[in-house]
Amino acid sequence: MTKRLYVNGLPYNVTGETLGNLFSAYGTVESVTVMINKITDLPNGFGFVEMSCESEAQAAIENLNDTQVEGRTIKVYEARPRLLRRRGKVFRRDRW
Repeated sequence: MTKRLYVNGLPYNVTGETLGNLFSAYGTVESVTVMINKITDLPNGFGFVEMSCESEAQAAIENLNDTQVEGRTIKVYEARPRLLRRRGKVFRRDRW
């Protein structure tokens, strides 16, 4: 079962390949996503890494949390599940 990790504090020039290589030392990396700002088209400084099993993910958290990557300290956590939000029309009281 794959385990998804949240990585915060990434350098703004990091790529998915760089992040994947960093985590591959602790196990099999299934996928890497570096979040990009839609307006500036630059990385936001955080991303997600999916590891193939829980023990590998735990090893990556223990060894990579609070380490330096290109001069910035990264934080690695287990990612929380995404919340599902209902889309609907929003009514404002000041407009009729």
